[in-house]
This record gives sequence, C-alpha cells and structure tokens, in this order.
Amino acid sequence: MTAALEFQHVTFQYDAQAAPTLRDINLTVQRGERILIAGPSGSGKTTLGQLINGLIPHAYPGELTGKILIDGQDATTASIFERSFSVGTVLQDTDAQFVGLSVAEDIAFALENDNATHDEIISKVQRWADVLDLQDLLTIAPQHLSGGQKQRVAMAGVLVDDSPILLFDEPLASLDPASGHRMLALLDQLQAEYGLTVVMIEHRLEDVLQNRLDRVIVLEEGQITFDDTPETLLRSDTLHQYGLAVPGYLQVVQQTGFDLNVVTGIRSPKTIDGEGLGERLTQLALPKIKATGKAKEPLLTIDELSFGFDHRALFNQLSTEIYDGELVALVGKNGSGKSTLSKIIAGFITPTAGKLSLANVGDLGVLSIKERASYIGYVSQNPNEMITQAIIFDEVASGLRLRGVAEEDITKQVNDLLRLAGLYEMRNWPVTVLSYGQKKRLTILSVLALQPQVLILDEPTAGQDYANAQAIMQFVRHLHDELGTTVIVITHDMSLMLRVAERALVLVDGELIADTTPADLLTNEELVDKAALHLTTVYDLAQRFNLANPAALTQLIAGE
Repeated sequence: MTAALEFQHVTFQYDAQAAPTLRDINLTVQRGERILIAGPSGSGKTTLGQLINGLIPHAYPGELTGKILIDGQDATTASIFERSFSVGTVLQDTDAQFVGLSVAEDIAFALENDNATHDEIISKVQRWADVLDLQDLLTIAPQHLSGGQKQRVAMAGVLVDDSPILLFDEPLASLDPASGHRMLALLDQLQAEYGLTVVMIEHRLEDVLQNRLDRVIVLEEGQITFDDTPETLLRSDTLHQYGLAVPGYLQVVQQTGFDLNVVTGIRSPKTIDGEGLGERLTQLALPKIKATGKAKEPLLTIDELSFGFDHRALFNQLSTEIYDGELVALVGKNGSGKSTLSKIIAGFITPTAGKLSLANVGDLGVLSIKERASYIGYVSQNPNEMITQAIIFDEVASGLRLRGVAEEDITKQVNDLLRLAGLYEMRNWPVTVLSYGQKKRLTILSVLALQPQVLILDEPTAGQDYANAQAIMQFVRHLHDELGTTVIVITHDMSLMLRVAERALVLVDGELIADTTPADLLTNEELVDKAALHLTTVYDLAQRFNLANPAALTQLIAGE
C-alpha cells in the first residue's frame, strides 16, 4: 500500500539561519496511522509540520533538499493551495488561522472555497459545531473567545473539509483537560470511521498516550533520534534523555524501584501490572498533605466583582483573597473567565462593579494601567499580543529601559534570563524566527525581569517542552521564595499545578466553586467533573490497586 506521507532525505535551512533546522529526515507515515512528533522546544517539530502542510518553503523561504511524497506523489514543489486538498492543519497559534468574522463563517471558509452548496455548508458547520460544543458561539468573532474555545474553532475549520491527513500542532496546549481528552477521543472515532491519517505535534505526552497512538517520533537538534512504539518509548530512558515529561503513574511506579521492562500494560495506569507491584505501591512512604498555607494578611483582595460581555454576565459579586507570598493556581474549564479575571486584576479591563485592592496601596481602580504595572505583572497566554521589539534581547530589556535601569545592569540581567530559557544564543536574532513556544518564554522573561509584587502567568507552559517549563517555573519559584513575589498561575497543566502551587482556586462559569489544595482537587471526582479537569493517571493507578489516600500519592510526584 502506498504510504500517506513520506520524507526522503529531507534537509531544510531557513534563509535567515546559518545552519539547517532539519537534517536528513527520513520518515514514512502509513495511511490510517497516528504518530506523535515529540522533542524539546526548538528541535524542529514545527518546521517538520510546516514542511508537511506546505507553509515551507512558500511562506517561510529557505533551502529545501530531498523529497516529500503525499500518497506516492512528489509534493515537494506543490503550492499551499494544492497541499490543502491532502493536509488539513490546526496551527498552534490559532489567531493566525482565523479568517471569518464569526465562528460560523470561519468554520465554513474551506467549504466556500470548495464551492459547496449552501445546504451542505449549513449542515456541515452545524455538525462540527455540535461535535466540538460550539453551538452557542457561532455568531461570536473568534478573536473574542478564550484560548481553548479558539482551539476548538480552529479544529472545526479543518475537520469540516474532510482532508485525508490531519496535522495538529500542539492541539492540547490551550484546552482544559476534559476538552483535550474529548478531542483525542473524537480523533479515535474519526480515524476508525474514515481511515484518517493523523500527525500530532504535542508536549502533553501523558494525555496523548491514553488514547490511540501507533508511533512516537522524537526530534533532537533537527534529526530523528527515536522512531518506535509508545511501549518501547516508555520502557526506555528516552523521555529523561531529551527532557520530556514522564507520565505521573510511571513516576510513582519508578519510585518503588520496579523494573519497567517486566511490567505489562505499560501504556495506561488502568492496565499496568507486574508481580508484586501492588504490594510495593502500598509500601510507599507518602507525604503529609500540606495545607493551603494562607498567610495572616491578604495581599490582593477581590470584593464583590461583577463583569460581563455583551449584556451577558460573567462574574456576579465574585470575592476572594490572594495572600502575600503564596503561589496560587487558577483553574477551570475553557470560557469560565480565568483570563478575563486576570486582565481585570492587571487593569486591562474595567469591572462593572466591585473593588480590587492591594495591601499598602489601596484601591487599584484609581491607578492607571502604567501605575498598576509597577505592582502587578501580567503575561498573556498569547505571546503575539505582548511582543513590541524586533530583536530578542531588546524585548526582554524593554521594560528595564523604560524604568531607567543602567545599560550595564540591563545586559547582565537580560543575558541571565535568556540563558535560563535557552534563548541566549539567539539574543541578537529577530523575534520573528522564534517558534510559538519560544515566543512564549520570551514574553514571560520580559515581565519576570521587572520583579513585580504580584505576577500573573496565563498558561505559561502551553507549547513548552517539559525541561523548559520546569526551568521557567523554577525561576518563578525563585522569585516566590527569595523575593516573596506572589504568583497567580492560570493553567490547564495539572502537572504544573501539582509541582508549583500550594493552593488551587477553581473557577467555573464565572463562579468560584472551590478553594483547596492541588492534590485534593485532583482526587475529588465531583470537582474535577464540574471544572472540566481530568482525574490524574496517579489517581487511576491508586484506584486500580486500591491504594489508600490517592491525594498523598498524587502529591508524591510533585517533588514536595
């Protein structure tokens, strides 16, 4: 059978770079197969995806050698338009994908280009809106949606056109855990029904592994260093070797000293087994669940906050307190108001009622955005909304320069930050050459450099590999521990929440429904369901072996 996709000795070098990004890539993807492209940020994953969908070399010029075959035909020189009949793409940066004035128009765009009938367009748009829970959003502009809602709209716009090959670039990055699992289950169904071929670029390996996956391809410095089954990957040291996240349930099993080469059912916590494994798990020394650690005095007080969009109430007298020096995770399903709340705190949006106050400052409502920025730093989930400079170094330095810091001090501080995030060697490059994940790190650094009293990070690890996410959050921990910075992290990354947060605030449809510890949250089935989260693989492991205190077992892998 002819392969769906084949790379033959493909090498690509961007015009702006001195060395190839991808080197001698040989890869075959069979029809109906689902493969995962993994690897550290900057390893060439996105470049490989752009070679598949034709953005390279047409939109991003450079030198391309070798052959790319789609369904046995040489597609190396095919236009983006010609390639689109075979490959449908959901970009990591969804804003770059939208063309319609409303969600319905955006979903219908491909069908209109194909000259589909009016009735066919209406029928297919409604079908995919139902599948992806977009019925109530069809008249809204895509740019007004939350990050997760945007992701679902982009998916609908691709799925509606029935392309035989689907390419997903970080499809889970902005989705709440429940939506991510629904999307993966939907792909299982689509592949079974239509024989689709799926190529997925994703860092959230633990989530992807819980559904169908035929092969894993690992890239490192532009070369394929691993090409094998998920089972082989999990038994090997490859994840550690390339700084990728080991699934939580396997971390727990490894702490027992059990040999992963002799376990069965390694792909899932619901199937993993081995002689004596249950006994070893019960003998683990479990940590004591830490309290939420509230300080005596609140730093940030939100009092009876109200706000809404287009005559639709989002917050109605919302009240809570953020305590001095704590690290809080704000979680909940897509569209619940997490990003909106953070923008209200930062001063970008004015509430219709209520009061926000900061200890030793008073009412934040009387301060301008510039004045408020002296106390509250905000990093948007979309890095393109924040970047103002052409050169990478200048972007991190811009805030320090506005504050009149000496250039000698700026150079040291900025270079230290760039080294932390793996961007130092690129410091004099234009920002445009960075991947979406690298841009994400850049904007986080530019705000961290100012050492605000309250730091709000909106989805800081979306699009980041495990090693870079850990490095960034370790730096945030340093600010938190050494300088007493209060940090609010908005995240769908439950692993991140477990590792850095001492308190979790759960926001659902504009209402604060829980204030608890991360470990307790992720082992509370009712809360997990309401917040569109997902029970951790550690919880599933505890259920399988009837282990007591799954919350403590969950906290075991948080490094506490």
